[in-house]
Parts: sequence; structure tokens; C-alpha cells
Amino acid sequence: MTKKSKNELCCTPEIKDKSCCKIESLITVDERGQMVLPKELRDKANIRAGDKLALITWQKDGEVCCFTLIKADALADRVKEFLGPMLKSMSVD
Repeated sequence: MTKKSKNELCCTPEIKDKSCCKIESLITVDERGQMVLPKELRDKANIRAGDKLALITWQKDGEVCCFTLIKADALADRVKEFLGPMLKSMSVD
């Protein structure tokens, strides 16, 4: 068995449509740990002041290798979609 390279991507999704993932921009972390999402990206993603984003981390070998941002409202909707049918089937009349 060959050992994986340190440079190998850890979060390669199953790609049916190669346009699903792309680098939108490079951002810099300042000395206070803050980052700015470029205005063009915020506009494209319809992110407005006051919106909440959930930061999801992906780990490989115990280290965080990738981040995903999702609007908190969209995440809540996905959780409801996923758990809703289960909760309905568990409800006692």
C-alpha cells in the first residue's frame, strides 16, 4: 500500500459536474484572525450584513484540512429535511 502525499487533497467530493467546485478568491487572515469575504462573492451568494454562517470543518489525520461555509438558515432547513420524517415517525399520538 502506498502512503498518501501530504499535498493530496483530503476533501475531494464525488464530482458529477466538474463546475461544482472552484476557487472564488484568495483571502488573507489578519493579525486578529479576521477574514473578509470579497464583496463580489457576498453579492453572488446573497450574503448580507447580519447573516449568520455556519463554519463546517473537514478533518484528515486529526487535522483540519478544509472549511465549508453555509448560511445558518440553509443548514437549519437541511437538518429539518433530514430529521423531519424521522421525528414524524417517532411521534406518539
